[in-house]
Amino acid sequence: MQQMSNNGAVSKAYVNGTIFTADPNRVWAHAFGVRGNQIVAVGSDDEVIAEMGSDAEVCDLNATLVTPGFVDGHFHLLMTGEAQLRVDLVHAKNVAEIQTLVKAHAERHPHAPWVLGKSWLFEAIPGQTPTATMLDEVVADRPVLLDANDYHSAWVNTAGLRALGVTAETADPAGGRIDRDENGHATGFLEETAADQIAWAHLEHITDDSQRLDHLRAAIEGLNSSGITSVIDMGLNAAALRAMVVAESEGWLDVRVVGHWLMSREGSTDDHLAQVAEAARLFKEHQSERLRVTGIKFIVDGVIDGCTAHVKEPYANGTLAAPIWDYGALAPVVAAADAAGLQCALHAIGDAAVKTALDVIENASRVNESSGRRHRIEHIEYLDEADVPRFAQLGVTASMQPVHCDPAIQANWRQMLGEPRAARGYPSRELVDAGARVVLGTDAPTAPYAPLPNLFIATTRRSAFDPSLPANVPEFSLPLDDAIGYATANAAWSCFAEGDRGRIAPGMLADFVLMEPDVLASDPEVLLRAKILLTVVDGVQVYRAE
Repeated sequence: MQQMSNNGAVSKAYVNGTIFTADPNRVWAHAFGVRGNQIVAVGSDDEVIAEMGSDAEVCDLNATLVTPGFVDGHFHLLMTGEAQLRVDLVHAKNVAEIQTLVKAHAERHPHAPWVLGKSWLFEAIPGQTPTATMLDEVVADRPVLLDANDYHSAWVNTAGLRALGVTAETADPAGGRIDRDENGHATGFLEETAADQIAWAHLEHITDDSQRLDHLRAAIEGLNSSGITSVIDMGLNAAALRAMVVAESEGWLDVRVVGHWLMSREGSTDDHLAQVAEAARLFKEHQSERLRVTGIKFIVDGVIDGCTAHVKEPYANGTLAAPIWDYGALAPVVAAADAAGLQCALHAIGDAAVKTALDVIENASRVNESSGRRHRIEHIEYLDEADVPRFAQLGVTASMQPVHCDPAIQANWRQMLGEPRAARGYPSRELVDAGARVVLGTDAPTAPYAPLPNLFIATTRRSAFDPSLPANVPEFSLPLDDAIGYATANAAWSCFAEGDRGRIAPGMLADFVLMEPDVLASDPEVLLRAKILLTVVDGVQVYRAE
């Protein structure tokens, strides 16, 4: 029976544990106490039992490792739930394997209006652009849409082009491209904003709110079982926010969400400023412990795999992509958001895009004479060494995803960027050493969201898919205890939530995770087979392993 304290809240003393608190004031402890939804004591077994009083239930942790609940620093909540319904193509090594998987998925779902897939790799189509014809060979009677592993390109069949209304006359949207043959006809490959504004917008239109709630439930269930108690959502739109509000009102939003409103590149500066105003309105409206809007998200450039990331020097194939948001378009909007008290998150992958992102943040701080907004740059896969110290100088958060540098998915990335640039890929340790505040996440669904394999990659730079592969720039690896802090305390700080989550300390909300074995006392490979035993949010168990 649960014991109640004098004020009616459930009191529990968790003792005989190995507690990694992520709190610099006391990094390790043996016990902690929870009253209601709040941690009220941390220390030795005797200290916590004495603090909690005789009415507390004593829970023996049996020396199990406890950490704060993980805070995924870059996530796409509803997209992750929807992605679980798609065929996964990440392990397909060639077009034939992709075709086999797509055909089998179509046969298993004969009544689905679209055949949907995810995570194909560019190296599976060496030297080629994916075409509708390749998919027509296995599914011709229904539209097919397959998102690339980075979710920055979409591959559709002929029926898909028809369903999307793409013809030779369809114009490329700003920041995107419809691939065409020598006669100007669409080939079935949509890059960047063409994928977003044509393919994804269509799917969004045909998805109803009940389906979105199902996607949200699926995502939350997966997060709970993985030990993730908070996510920073980097693609918030009206439909996704509506689903989250319903979940919160009905009491099943069992993960804390901090959202960034996704900015559209379409339109004029006045249109962009109107989006900022809408985000500012949402910022004031949504400020609960479970659901909070904190700012806006820009996709400044593309991705290296598709040669659409904005880099200073051409790719190995000779191309040089323009940014989606150049400095002239971006600077006034970031300045307006900064003035409105909004946090800006800027997707910037190439060195030229990272420089632009730093420049516009510096401009906003100067124009508004502001500081402390905790603006962020997302991904930072390749940057100029000269820009590394600017993160600390400007107070810019470096939001990075170790899963993206898994050696098993790096062949095309390295080939397109070429040496020696690839030798500076994903420089998390370099940024830490220069004083930057680094935050770890996964960018799900572009990558698996389980935090423990993500930490394996962060701390070894080896592959979670195939650990036998050579490490990817191992000198940029991170110590495991630091990496856990970047995925908990730092991630909470990055979204202005350091006052209530990310650490096991008095006054924090009772969000924590039990796992076995003790990964901090073991070989790094243990992270690949460690098991989440219990996930607690707000003092309430939301997942227990069988």
